[in-house]
Amino acid sequence: MPDWLNSSVADPEKLTVLTLLARLVVALVCGLCVAVIYRFSHGRDRAATTGLVTTLVLLSVLISLVSIVIGSSVARAFSLVGALSIVRFRTVVEDTRDTAFVIFTVVVGMAAGAGLFWVAPLGLLVVGMAAVSLSHLWDLPTTDVDREVPGKLMVRVAMGQKPGDLVDPVLNRYCDQHHIHETSLWKQGAGLELIYVVRLKNAEDLPQVVVDLSQTEGILGVELKRS
Repeated sequence: MPDWLNSSVADPEKLTVLTLLARLVVALVCGLCVAVIYRFSHGRDRAATTGLVTTLVLLSVLISLVSIVIGSSVARAFSLVGALSIVRFRTVVEDTRDTAFVIFTVVVGMAAGAGLFWVAPLGLLVVGMAAVSLSHLWDLPTTDVDREVPGKLMVRVAMGQKPGDLVDPVLNRYCDQHHIHETSLWKQGAGLELIYVVRLKNAEDLPQVVVDLSQTEGILGVELKRS
């Protein structure tokens, strides 16, 4: 490997433009590889993963830039932590595997930015094989599981109504199993918000469950998501 690729990052100002560009390109390629692994190991629709896939690619390049800027300077590291501490994200991560892939792209981005070019491809190889293999292992079809479509149902019921009388008749028609997972007040006591864990008999019934519940008098809102 050329010496100019392995030059120290102790002082970013001493790095040549060619070295900086090479590290950013490597980070971009690594980010693309992580995104591809993510898509192959996740059994989701394209629309559900596009945002995170793009984030993984951009995050790899950004982390590489951070590694280059910080170098071995402790002062720069603390300055950057202080600057980024004002950023707040409120997006809920629904799948813990998403968090693992975010950490994955951060690590390969840091490796590229630090000039540790053997770390990134080895990590991509090992983690990629593990992610794809485990995904196929857990997703092996079984007769019992395939007939059951798990999901979470959020129902808002007006205060004074009995949730069981309104919700249970509909769920009994479309679900093999259902039970209340969480309950909380909604809009300062205007109603109840209930989270049901359900198993649909048929995935195609997903829209009809929402329609039937929303047309039930006393139900103020409905949201159903597949797990």
